[in-house]
Amino acid sequence: MHCPFCSATDTKVIDSRLVADGDQVRRRRECLQCGERFTTYETAELVMPRIIKTDGSREPFNEDKLRSGLHRALEKRPVGMESLEAAISRIKHSLRAIGEREIRSRTLGEMVMDELKALDQVAYVRFASVYRSFQDISEFRDEIDRLEQSR
Repeated sequence: MHCPFCSATDTKVIDSRLVADGDQVRRRRECLQCGERFTTYETAELVMPRIIKTDGSREPFNEDKLRSGLHRALEKRPVGMESLEAAISRIKHSLRAIGEREIRSRTLGEMVMDELKALDQVAYVRFASVYRSFQDISEFRDEIDRLEQSR
C-alpha cells in the first residue's frame, strides 16, 4: 500500500477491525518513511453472474433493476425497507453461491418469487402475474390456490 502523503511503499498495519457486519476490514496504517497515519478498507471482490434472458441475450446483473422490480411488487404493502434490503441481500448471496458465471433469468425470477412469497403474498401474486404473463383471471385463481395449498 502506497502512502497517500509521500507515496512511499513501506507502510505497516497498526490496527485491524471488522466493520460493516464483517463484510469489510478497516486497517489503520502508518507510513514507515514520513510517519503519517491513514485508514484503508478491504472488501472481497465478488463478481455477480451475467443474466441470460429468455431471448438468449446476456446482460450483467443489475441490482437496481432487481430492487425496482421488488419495490414495484411491494408498492403500498406493509413491508419495511429493511425487509426489502434483506431480501435483496439473500438473493445476491444465493446468486454468488451458485458459483456460475451465467444464470438464466428464470432462475433469478424464481429466487425473487420465493422471497416475495415469504415477505407478502399479495406482492408475490402481483409479481407472478407479470413474470408468468397471466392471460386471464383463472391463472390468478390457480396461483392463489397453489399459494394457499403451500401454507
